[in-house]
Amino acid sequence: MSPIDQARRIAALAQGKLARDVVILDMRPVCTYTDFFVVCTGGNPRQTKAIWDEVHARLKTENGMLPRSTEGATESTWIVGDYVDVVLHVFTPEARAFYRREELWDDVPHESLEAATA
Repeated sequence: MSPIDQARRIAALAQGKLARDVVILDMRPVCTYTDFFVVCTGGNPRQTKAIWDEVHARLKTENGMLPRSTEGATESTWIVGDYVDVVLHVFTPEARAFYRREELWDDVPHESLEAATA
């Protein structure tokens, strides 16, 4: 699976668990350690954890993919799963507003999942 296909798959799985504001950031112009960020929001820590659990389980069983590392799954306000070519960020609304990933990387191409599947 190509990195963009992997990013779109992760984004679609997150949206399937009702993640909101799903965005794919093309990090290739500015970053050497990954190709894409997938950023999304869960309504609360419980939903954030459910989104992460779904993405993790489905990628493992269907594609044999495991993250290189994971952070934040215990608190579940910001969970980061590093799949090498794609890094998934699952935020609660408060954490997403605080860290503002899209504003930090506003100079890279963005693709919303709604635009990608419309």
